[in-house]
Amino acid sequence: MALTGRAALLAALGTLPVGLWDPSWTGILAVNTPLALACACDFALAAPVRRLGLTRSGDTSVRLGEAADVDLTVTNPSGRPLRADLRDAWPPSSWQPGTETAASRHHLTVPAGERRRLTTRLRPTRRGDRDADRVTIRSYGPLRLFARQGTHRVPWTVRVLPPFASRKHLPAKLARLRELDGRTTVLTRGQGTEFDSLRDYVPGDDTRSIDWRATARRSTVAIRTWRPERDRHILLVLDTGRTSAGRVGDAPRLDASMDAALLLGALASRAGDRVDLLAYDRRVRALVQGRSAGDVLPSLVNALAPLEPELIETDARGLTATALRTAPRRSLIVLLTSLDRAPVEEGLLPVLPRLTERHQVLVASVADPYIEEMATGRGTVESVYDAAAAAQSQSERHHTAEQLTRRGVTVVDAPPNALAPALADAYLSLKAAGRL
Repeated sequence: MALTGRAALLAALGTLPVGLWDPSWTGILAVNTPLALACACDFALAAPVRRLGLTRSGDTSVRLGEAADVDLTVTNPSGRPLRADLRDAWPPSSWQPGTETAASRHHLTVPAGERRRLTTRLRPTRRGDRDADRVTIRSYGPLRLFARQGTHRVPWTVRVLPPFASRKHLPAKLARLRELDGRTTVLTRGQGTEFDSLRDYVPGDDTRSIDWRATARRSTVAIRTWRPERDRHILLVLDTGRTSAGRVGDAPRLDASMDAALLLGALASRAGDRVDLLAYDRRVRALVQGRSAGDVLPSLVNALAPLEPELIETDARGLTATALRTAPRRSLIVLLTSLDRAPVEEGLLPVLPRLTERHQVLVASVADPYIEEMATGRGTVESVYDAAAAAQSQSERHHTAEQLTRRGVTVVDAPPNALAPALADAYLSLKAAGRL
């Protein structure tokens, strides 16, 4: 397009949009020496892009739903000031929908020989690792007639961790644990399997707890008090196969299982038990072993962050064999999996005796609250059919749970928001009963 009249004037004033260029400009500039000189000067005064130095710093991890700040330092080694627009590109799931443009684009001015730091705020919408993409910089001259543009690779990774929403239940579960452990004013009588201390007999105590030897050495009857055993081994096993990909509400079942595993891991480590984690479908997807009590929770969170469901059928035999190798001594094996009839009857039940003969087994599963809602539907033909289908699904699920219970397995079946506290309660009940 030929620039004549007003267009040429706009170009000379620097208000013509960048990129509006045509070969016919050559003729215009040839006859318009002032304009040609202005364009040449503008191009010459634009700071070079390739020579810029870029480095990153800032957050390397963030919980899902929270914000992470990643700093980008731009160093201008040239003798010309940098006037630039910059785009710091990240994967689309690094921001809430519709906010990427505002969050990733920056305008900056860096004087010659100086540096400036700008911050990109990420708010990821998915778990896992988010890797920085290219940094694109467009450097303008003072009249903004021309621009130099280039890209830089500045590697940085932000790991998006599970949100651990069930953390709010931890204080209540720890209070119950202290009650079982005898560290509060509430004395739990006759529970636990590990000797704690002696005290005087009071009416109502179990006479089987009288310590006759200690009584013979003192003027009052002495009673033994017990507490749950410490240093037990807990193996959390996450089934990452096909059934874990099913969505319940807004998230896959695997996410609710992760949340329950984190609460139980935090609680068990505070109770003095050793906690390991195994994620498996047809191969090991994550393994955490031998961590100290203070390092258990960070290790679990870090291992679970990049975990995603695999659209394959879980190998129950391989899972069992791997669990037995991971827990060679008697342990509590917590299997977070589905209670769907076919995977349990065809996969888990045939190999279950190998686990139960050596270990205490607890199966936890995520129930779909929408099924219960469907089961109560009435009033229309469609709702009646939905209720019948939901009732059949619930019946099959209850039947599967009963089969597991008859084989000595403790079963926890709860919707996503209730699974974590229900699993923690089941663990505390087993500990109080001395079954660990």
